[in-house]
Amino acid sequence: MANIVIMGAGIGGMPAAYEMRERLSAEHTVTVVSAVDYFQFVPSNPWVAVGWRTRDEIVLKVGPLLERKGIRFIPKAVTAIDPVGNQLTLAGGQPEEQVLAYDYLVIATGPKLSFDEVPGAGPHGGHTHSVCSVDHAQAFWADYQEFLKNPGPVVVGAMPMASCFGPAYEFAFILDADLRKRKLRNKVPITFVTSEPYIGHLGLGGVGDSKSMMESEMRGHDMKWITNARTTKVEAGKLFVTQVDDLGAVYKEHEVPFKLAMMLPAFKGVDPVAAVPNLCNPRGFVLIDEFQRSKAYKNIFSAGVCVAIPPVEVTPVPTGAPKTGYMIETMITAIVHNIADELAGQPVTAKGTWNAICLADMGDTGAAFVALPQIPPRNVNWFKKGKWVHLAKIGFEKYFMRKMKTGNSEPVYEKYVLKLLGIVRLTK
Repeated sequence: MANIVIMGAGIGGMPAAYEMRERLSAEHTVTVVSAVDYFQFVPSNPWVAVGWRTRDEIVLKVGPLLERKGIRFIPKAVTAIDPVGNQLTLAGGQPEEQVLAYDYLVIATGPKLSFDEVPGAGPHGGHTHSVCSVDHAQAFWADYQEFLKNPGPVVVGAMPMASCFGPAYEFAFILDADLRKRKLRNKVPITFVTSEPYIGHLGLGGVGDSKSMMESEMRGHDMKWITNARTTKVEAGKLFVTQVDDLGAVYKEHEVPFKLAMMLPAFKGVDPVAAVPNLCNPRGFVLIDEFQRSKAYKNIFSAGVCVAIPPVEVTPVPTGAPKTGYMIETMITAIVHNIADELAGQPVTAKGTWNAICLADMGDTGAAFVALPQIPPRNVNWFKKGKWVHLAKIGFEKYFMRKMKTGNSEPVYEKYVLKLLGIVRLTK
């Protein structure tokens, strides 16, 4: 009998638990440990920030959902990982409750939001907001309601070492749409500030014609932008930005005024994971091989934003490679297959396809991109926009929440529809 422990109950951890329980025999135990007792559908956070969704609409209590599937749930933070003794140290409780042994560990924690890399940034004592968590989105909504009484300039974007730029673009356009509905857009200049070398780079070196299409959309929505932007500090009502040229030399210094700001922070690995010797790169992201296995510890696997993926290209201001939802699901499926094969005495062979599929809402329209695989060169590389994307994003939200409620990580119709499009989870 083996005990498989999954760290994290998010977009990676929950599907991992469901798939693992479905694929492994009942003699093996599956345990999820998480610092919070709820699942949040992170892609909907921009909607929460402008009041288009409530917290209750995108959050699920995970304990009953997991236990119904025969999965143990421990709502405690992990404070340390002992990869030699194969055990986790948990926060709180009696001493006997603070140690959790494992035979296999799956790390799906997501990132640490490193606001402290830019002085004055962040919602906790700083001057910028985030939509990386539902709590942060709610904090923006609270300030936004006051902002609407006396609107002014807004800054949206991403700081150096951010790893997922899509939500920044989404939020800029969603905010634009909401302000237009309220007849206030004319009172709110919007500036998009990003570490990307150009608009539509997305941390992917662009996808299809994303550069020209996103630039056109921003011009059409009266947004200004600053690229190659190194945000250096934030003060009340002012964002300090050093803009560099393509060679990294200082091009211009900016002081961008704002009454409200949403800037995605740098990402790092969470502290207990980053502290494990030889497990991670210097930023605390887990170093894995092609089978999603740790390069240092053969019974540790990892998936999602917490894994180390080199940037697709060197950029003047450091940018991270995004790990989108479907890409994460392909990683999870590979892990489940590989652990199951190893328990059966078979060699591990499953590799995630790392295909990137993204639906970016823009308020009343949207943009979709498909990159197969995510890292160039690609077999499929396209970027489209239209009102259908907005509707598709709403549909996907409801669909994914239902998957989490029912405990089915890959319904059969999803598998076959995507297969018809040439999109599969595994390569062997």
